[in-house]
This record gives sequence, C-alpha cells and structure tokens, in this order.
Amino acid sequence: MTTTRSKRWNGKLDTLSTEFLNDVMAQMAAYGDRVQFALTTPGQRPNYQVWNSSDKKIAFDSNHHLLHPKEDEFEGVNATVIYSLDKIKDAKANIGKTSNVKRSVRNTAATIKATDMVDAAKYAYYKDNRQSLPAAIGDYSDEITTLMRNGMAADEAFGEVVKRHF
Repeated sequence: MTTTRSKRWNGKLDTLSTEFLNDVMAQMAAYGDRVQFALTTPGQRPNYQVWNSSDKKIAFDSNHHLLHPKEDEFEGVNATVIYSLDKIKDAKANIGKTSNVKRSVRNTAATIKATDMVDAAKYAYYKDNRQSLPAAIGDYSDEITTLMRNGMAADEAFGEVVKRHF
C-alpha cells in the first residue's frame, strides 16, 4: 500500500486532489485566470498564486488562505510554470486516470536538472519580457517548453509561439 500523507507534492497536477483543484479554480474565478504553484511547500498540497490579466498576483497557502510568500517562493526552479484555467480543468478531469504504459524516459538527475534549467530560463525570459508579450502567452507554456527542450533559446521559443498564435 502506498501512502502520500507524509510526502511532499511532486509538481504533477494529476497528483492533486479534486477538492484541492476545485478550491484553486474558485480562487481563479474570483481573482485571475492563471495559476502558479510553489514547489518548495512541505506536504501534499502546494501554496499557489493566482495571476490576473494585468499580471497582478495574489498568493494563497495550501489551505486557500491569503499568503505573504517568501521572497523566492515563486521564483525560478521553486515554482511551476503558469497554468491557465483550462489546463487546471483538464488536470482535474484526468485525476485517477493512470496509464499502464511504462515510461521509456528515466528520471535521472541529469534529466531533472535539464528540465529545471529549461523552466528557469523560460520563467526568467517571461519575467523580463512580460510587458511586451501577449496576455494569453501562458496558454502556450507547454509548447514553449517543448521548443526549448528541442534546442531553442527562450527568446526564440517565445518568438515562435507569438508568430504561430498571435
């Protein structure tokens, strides 16, 4: 029997409970259309911040109470990418649906470090250029990540997505 009671959240949306995601979506409906989760939170439910269309953020703890985040709690490798409301709805719909297909990619330290570097570079570029990027660029976060993992620099990946979709 596997228990997750004492484990820290692993950063995967499909491991969050339906109830937790319902509460996150309620906060998103009230405060903004995008959300980012902290990866440094102890426990199975992460702290998170909701972003509105003006890029203003409001943070909540894992119990959905207002939070004054630590200085670097939502910076670089300490946080997930920014998810749209649709992405959260999709994750909620897929909770409990596991695949019996074995993964061919091993999560070695090098793979994890490379993923963290891509996420950190993507976030740094977004943070430095968010004023000039389209408001809905967060909806294409996965596409940007894929382009960067295939060798594009952050500025090239963002430029390509803007060219394709805006």
